[in-house]
Amino acid sequence: MMLGLSGLQHVLVMYAASVAVALIIGYALALPHDELAYLINADLLCAGFGTLIQSAGVACFGIRMPVIMGASFVSVGPLVAMADGGQIGLPGMFGATAVSGVFAMLIVPLFSRLLVFFPPLVTGLVITSIGLSLLPVSIRWVGGGAQAGNFAALGHLVLAGLVFVIILLINRLGRGFWVNISVLIGLASGYVAAAAFGLVNWQGLAERPWIEVITPFHFGMWTFPPAAVAALCIVMIVTLVESTGMFMALGDMVDAPVDRHRLNRGLLADGLTTAFSGLFNGFVHTSFAQNVGLVGMTGVRSRFVTVVSGGVLLALSLCPKAAFVVAAVPKAVLGGASLIMFGMIAAAGLNVMSQADLSARSNQLVVAIALAFGLMPQTVPALFAGWPDWAAPIVHSGIMLTTIAAVSSNLLLNGRHHTPKQECRHDAAGH
Repeated sequence: MMLGLSGLQHVLVMYAASVAVALIIGYALALPHDELAYLINADLLCAGFGTLIQSAGVACFGIRMPVIMGASFVSVGPLVAMADGGQIGLPGMFGATAVSGVFAMLIVPLFSRLLVFFPPLVTGLVITSIGLSLLPVSIRWVGGGAQAGNFAALGHLVLAGLVFVIILLINRLGRGFWVNISVLIGLASGYVAAAAFGLVNWQGLAERPWIEVITPFHFGMWTFPPAAVAALCIVMIVTLVESTGMFMALGDMVDAPVDRHRLNRGLLADGLTTAFSGLFNGFVHTSFAQNVGLVGMTGVRSRFVTVVSGGVLLALSLCPKAAFVVAAVPKAVLGGASLIMFGMIAAAGLNVMSQADLSARSNQLVVAIALAFGLMPQTVPALFAGWPDWAAPIVHSGIMLTTIAAVSSNLLLNGRHHTPKQECRHDAAGH
């Protein structure tokens, strides 16, 4: 019973994350429902593949612990900026995704040296910036989508509010399993309400096949825009930092200490899955931090639970009708849920940032500089209007500017080998 419940939780977590990322990017590109459904199934395929590799282990890939993988929200901001700029389509996104996966595999042996550039202060700032940069997207969805002829109509606001309130009530009154899938329940409730009032468009569902296999290069042959490649390579570094912390915590929970060899296997699997994802029309994939929470809540430590979950995800990726139904979710419904999802990303970043000594002036300056640069493209988009098109994914992405500003200012003010918190401990010991 416990194994079945744990497997269901893993499947729901992966499905919800993969669907959300595909919907966000698909909406940003204004894809038709059938193509958006294909994008959803492609990400399910990649999540299932990655989960099997991480949990079962193949050759030198996979950490062989109960790990689930899914589309990373860290990549959403840069990808949405690429879509909004109109210069980079899906072939460029997938090409950059594949390159970033190969890049991740190449740097794994050197990764411990790169960690000095991403202490908790910098990593937390990047994650916070991701949440903040996505909130305007969510707010537009609450109004029905920027292109909606009846933007901000009362019906859109009521739908978004219904989803928002349901998620809050579940988190207030529920516990355990129900809290973990509260966003999924909120989305489903909003979807049913929208369908009851005739606000869901299922036109084209009957024409979709019952089974469809995801094939490489469905959206066209790869292109490799330099700025997009650079952006997603930075994203991969951040996801590897997150995965490292998650693997360490999970290893302690399942009594399987993570040494350097085992860590490298896990990080290599992250890179391999992302490269595979680019080939099969998916986005950057990562090992989810939710692994720790699910193992702690269920007490199930068997990696074979996630192996089965990965197989279920692969099976779901073959069902285009189901994905088409999901792709028809009204934007207002997704907006109500994403307000909380994106806000929680920002909150998670603040939590990571709190590991640094924020009372130190140098750290405060790093935060001030990084957030100031990160908010520039959000608050005054015309500021970089004169920059060349190739630079658009960088200068129009608050996440990229936050990362560059945080890394450089932290190096300048704190250096690589110590932090003000460490200095304070040293001074206290000396006194």
